[in-house]
Amino acid sequence: MARNLMPSKKTNATPAVVVQKIPRDKHPISRKDISENAIKVLYRLHKGGFDAYLVGGCVRDLLLGITPKDFDVVTNATPEQVRQLFKNCRLIGRRFRLAHIMFGRDIIEVATFRGPHEEDKTKNSNVSRTNDEGMILRDNVYGTIEEDAVRRDFTVNALYYNIADFAIYDFVGGMADLEEGVLKLIGDPEERYREDPVRMLRAVRFATKLGLRIDDSCRNPIPRLAHLLDDIPAARLFEEFLKVFMSGKAVANFEVLNEHGLMAPLFPVLKMPLKDPASIEYRMVHQAFTDTDERLQAGKSVNPGFLFAAILWYPMLARANEISQEASFTEYESYQMAAADAVSLQARSISIPKRFSLPMRDIWILQLRLTQTAPRKALRLLSHPKFRAGYDFLLLRAKVEGDKQLHSLAAFWTKMQAENPGVAPSPSKPVAKRRRPRRRRPPRKS
Repeated sequence: MARNLMPSKKTNATPAVVVQKIPRDKHPISRKDISENAIKVLYRLHKGGFDAYLVGGCVRDLLLGITPKDFDVVTNATPEQVRQLFKNCRLIGRRFRLAHIMFGRDIIEVATFRGPHEEDKTKNSNVSRTNDEGMILRDNVYGTIEEDAVRRDFTVNALYYNIADFAIYDFVGGMADLEEGVLKLIGDPEERYREDPVRMLRAVRFATKLGLRIDDSCRNPIPRLAHLLDDIPAARLFEEFLKVFMSGKAVANFEVLNEHGLMAPLFPVLKMPLKDPASIEYRMVHQAFTDTDERLQAGKSVNPGFLFAAILWYPMLARANEISQEASFTEYESYQMAAADAVSLQARSISIPKRFSLPMRDIWILQLRLTQTAPRKALRLLSHPKFRAGYDFLLLRAKVEGDKQLHSLAAFWTKMQAENPGVAPSPSKPVAKRRRPRRRRPPRKS
């Protein structure tokens, strides 16, 4: 196999780039800090006659002294050639073809160098396609490492660690930006945001996570282009929601996102209330994010369903009041219908999987049941599988609203748990479902 075998014919000239090579003795990255499985992948690609580099967030984090969550590899081998080298490989993706090398639960992602994007006009093209807004829909265009570097989003994410000589290769000034503490996009910011609007969310997340300042050229277009997030699949935005709000920087991310108009496309129902920091909706969202950050810092678990319940609580409550006034439904029925409406409406922007939306609805319904303080009913409610989540939500409401009745109700349930230890299920240990006895078949008659 030829080391510099290029998978595709170039259609555009490569933009002029000046490579800066940082030798091993000039940077802190050591092989002992790299995943053992990633090292295996790098060396096998290298021995197979291909170029092999670590790239992206893992290189950036290692330079900052942060332990990377995953290690991404880039090479000049096509996905099909990667699969020939690894038996434990599967190919995924339509927008851009990737190879996943699986070592049990650990997955090393291997990508082929991307080339300059140019839409293929042929009818049966599976290579490259964009929509009317300029967003890339399909992008299986391969190229060189220089072309790959200028196709990446931020300069600090375009640093390459070469397994052949253990040096870092910088084509776009990422090392200088990292040292200066500034986050810059590669190329024209507006064009890059149009290619992939999620980059606006990533800009905020990287800035707060790494303590970087977003360069003005990247910051200024965001409010004007925030509406482009409407075209992003709801399932993808759910994954971004987890990264943005469940990584320990929820409050900081919320404030920056809200300042730049990025919360409105994520939660359209809160577009107006979040403009007013004094509104009850704003205070609830801010407090929920504050509590989430505190729990993560304390090493406690967090649940997306609880967070969605807090964010959408007041819109759901307003809808329940509308339903109860329009028809003669009970309060319980109004809550049930309003909860279904809230989940359905939110799914247009961020989809919420059932494993989170169902507990979220349980939390809301429990706010009604927690008002029933008769001794028998109260004792029975303590054993509800979602009681602890509903109780924590009641405490959150009391903290945000400052209502005396809510505080009194929260005190009652706190006392009930103290007087009946072991009855309420632990939040970290869900109640196991009791198995039905297995029916035995009658013996066959001879």
